[in-house]
Amino acid sequence: MKMLRFIQILVLVCVLMIPVLIILFLRGFTSNEYDIPVLYEQGVEDPYQECDYGENTGQHFIPDFTFTDQYNRPVGREDMQGKITIVDFFFTSCPSICPVMSSEMERVQDAFRDEQEVQIFSISIDPEYDSPEVLAAYAERHLAEKDKWYFLTGNKDRIYDLARCGFVLPTIDGEGVPEDFIHSDKFVLIDELGRIRGYYSGTQREGVDQLILETKILLYDK
Repeated sequence: MKMLRFIQILVLVCVLMIPVLIILFLRGFTSNEYDIPVLYEQGVEDPYQECDYGENTGQHFIPDFTFTDQYNRPVGREDMQGKITIVDFFFTSCPSICPVMSSEMERVQDAFRDEQEVQIFSISIDPEYDSPEVLAAYAERHLAEKDKWYFLTGNKDRIYDLARCGFVLPTIDGEGVPEDFIHSDKFVLIDELGRIRGYYSGTQREGVDQLILETKILLYDK
């Protein structure tokens, strides 16, 4: 009788252990990682032959550059090394999408205000008008924090080359006419190695929410 009782208890314990064993198995052999792709691992296609990529068919990195920020300081590619950088192209007299983009970028700044390893570069495509003084006034209107959100200006040809060939974004010079400038609404996520990790609509709240989420994931992995 005692032996039968022991066998019944043993069978019950085994039945109860089955769900636990299944959970342990699944935890050991599966994962729920959120994978953020690395873009342009095989280089960048250049169908219009606008960019000089040479023979490079390997990983695309943001090229070297140096511009001037709203405080008249040199800021560029070297300052991106080891940090996560969120980049957009805009101009202060933009009559269409730029005000929305800058307002959304305020949300990005707020999300990472206390994270020293995350920074923002907003690069003007109308540098002839957007002097450091003009950028400083614009930055103040959008509550830009010093050493967190940089507004950059510089040589126009270099800026357009960087936008098209470095960040792979369409950009057309409006020759001083605000309505004639064409640029992307995308925010670009750059990792600490200078690789492009994603593009996000800076005029859509959902796109900016995704940017914030994926920036946090990169920051955590880093």
